[in-house]
Amino acid sequence: MQETSKSIFFKLKDSRYATRYLIGDGVDISVDGDYLGQYTEFFPLIQSCRAWEPSDGNCQDMASIEDNVFDFVHASYSLQNLIDAKVGVNNWLRILKPGGHLICIVPDEDLYEQGVFPSNYSFKHKNTFTIYKKSSWSSHSINIFDLIKNLDYDVEVKKIELLDSTYRYTSNQRVDQTMTPVGQSAIEFVLRKR
Repeated sequence: MQETSKSIFFKLKDSRYATRYLIGDGVDISVDGDYLGQYTEFFPLIQSCRAWEPSDGNCQDMASIEDNVFDFVHASYSLQNLIDAKVGVNNWLRILKPGGHLICIVPDEDLYEQGVFPSNYSFKHKNTFTIYKKSSWSSHSINIFDLIKNLDYDVEVKKIELLDSTYRYTSNQRVDQTMTPVGQSAIEFVLRKR
């Protein structure tokens, strides 16, 4: 529920978004009409931010976009819906200019899926994600460290963070906490294309 909007509060507290990550021309691959482009006044160095809609084509392939076009690619809660996450991230890096940033937010498998897959909360999810662990309860688990390590592009990892500051760990109920106005159960990673 409105994951891009929820992440704005965290992005405003970290000046790197306004001064380094979200600058120039970008594309936002997000879901449910909750696009980064509606918040450009908070990031004054954004020149343009195109929303990628399903009608634009498959966001895993980005086939209609040439190489090295965007200064940033923002993808909030999109990667878990792709059949092949590695292919998707490689294509997102392909359309990114050298020196540009990929900002990606995915649901954390333990906080969001909570040990159940296929997901009880979203039928679209093809994969679950963790920052890193030796083994997972999910047969569709992707470790972010392993994903990054096996990319086709040379990248610099700028940030990997578990977004759980508003997660209610003391709740005894198994619920989708992202359905609340503040609840986050996610991992964010920021990569700079070399």
